[in-house]
Amino acid sequence: MLKNGIYAAWFKTPLGQDTGILHVEDGKIWGHDSVMTYSGSCEVDGDRFTATVTTNRHTEGQPTVFGDDQEPELNLVGTCSGKFATYVGKAEQFPGVPLEGTLIFSEQQPSAPEPSGPMPKFDPDKLSKLAKLSR
Repeated sequence: MLKNGIYAAWFKTPLGQDTGILHVEDGKIWGHDSVMTYSGSCEVDGDRFTATVTTNRHTEGQPTVFGDDQEPELNLVGTCSGKFATYVGKAEQFPGVPLEGTLIFSEQQPSAPEPSGPMPKFDPDKLSKLAKLSR
């Protein structure tokens, strides 16, 4: 099942590859990579999902993984197994150019525990001494 949360994304076509960050929440998708931002929707049915994603360029002068500077709309179909999802897709603007990718669910790391008492004062005299070097 494609869970709500943050995913590391890796995707490629025969013309290039890139990585990005993807957010999934209650049927909505959004994220970004080094060239584009994404937004769209997804439907989840057990371990399978479909998604429609619109892209918008945020960086000029660098081609997308489709080898062009267009802003394609992507149609994706995938499966999810545990923390990993794989998908294939296509863009109507680039017929015959397959897109494939992997999503890796990012577990939230627990925050550091709060100190239980006041921080001790720094006392440089308690630091270990360096050995004297002979010349």
